[in-house]
Amino acid sequence: MKERTCYFDNAKFILMVFVVFGHIIRTYINENELIYAIYSTIYTFHMPAFILVSGFFAKGFNKPGYIKKLTKKLILPYLIFQVVYTIYYYYLFDRSTFQIEPFNPNWALWFLLSLFFWNLMLFLYAKFKPATGLLIAVIVALGIGYVDSISNFLSLSRTFVFFPFFLAGYHMKKEFFERLTSFRSRIIALVPFIILFICFYYFITVDSQWMLGSKPYSEIEQTASLISMFKRLGMFGLNAVMIISFMALVPKGKYFFTRWGTQTLYVYLLHGFFVRTFRFTGLKEYFTTVESYLLLAGIALLLTMILSSQFVTSVTQPFIELKWKNTKRMLGEWKWYAYFYKEKFTKIVND
Repeated sequence: MKERTCYFDNAKFILMVFVVFGHIIRTYINENELIYAIYSTIYTFHMPAFILVSGFFAKGFNKPGYIKKLTKKLILPYLIFQVVYTIYYYYLFDRSTFQIEPFNPNWALWFLLSLFFWNLMLFLYAKFKPATGLLIAVIVALGIGYVDSISNFLSLSRTFVFFPFFLAGYHMKKEFFERLTSFRSRIIALVPFIILFICFYYFITVDSQWMLGSKPYSEIEQTASLISMFKRLGMFGLNAVMIISFMALVPKGKYFFTRWGTQTLYVYLLHGFFVRTFRFTGLKEYFTTVESYLLLAGIALLLTMILSSQFVTSVTQPFIELKWKNTKRMLGEWKWYAYFYKEKFTKIVND
């Protein structure tokens, strides 16, 4: 495995742990200042960084068959899990009506739709010079907040709001990340994390909706004004600093968790069943101390590791990627083990 590939796989795995952990602790942010500070710090970089990395690997968007492959990889799983999550929520929340809304993504499924649209948008934005394209993307992201009709429908709000990060990733070169991971850069990169955490813990309270990018300004604050646009622009600046700081801290070598970074789609799609169950059942009541919050971090790590394991990916691959390759391999291995131990057992009995 190439070092550059290891670096990005490491980044994706670590970011996915933050995604799972952030979703788990969401229920506590109004009850505990420490959790609020951790949650807010995580949300300034984890999805923007994930989106930037996705953009970096979208450089082949104009190759023949790319969009067809992307449709199969993103849209089909989106439709499948939109139905699955609708059924799951129907029973979890004991709803009186059952209604599938294909154009309003359930919870975290917005990312699949937006990722598909971001790749399509490259056909237009890749024609501009990088600086020009980014400027236009930022202006659109700022202006879209004034359009009240653009919200969760087809994940349009997040698509426009987060597209600048995807486009920035598309234009980035591997040399940028190589320079970013020097020892000096890593030391400096710790500073924004420390300062921001302290600010969130002691001084600043920010509506999390500003970090999610899913709603128009009028739904985040009482009245959308000119200042609303500058608030989003300020959040973009903070996101950029935190993304760079995070990417500087990502290890470059191959580690035990590196290969799990290739299976983040599985974790993203499947962790919602566990997190939503945790949020809306009595389980959350067992975690009320600092020590228990640390345990939640361990649970997030363990859940990410399990959901990206070969066993889980092999079992769920037919539903997520509509492929049977890993499943057939696993069944073949089980068949071999069954045959091997059957022969050993038969030999022992006969002897």
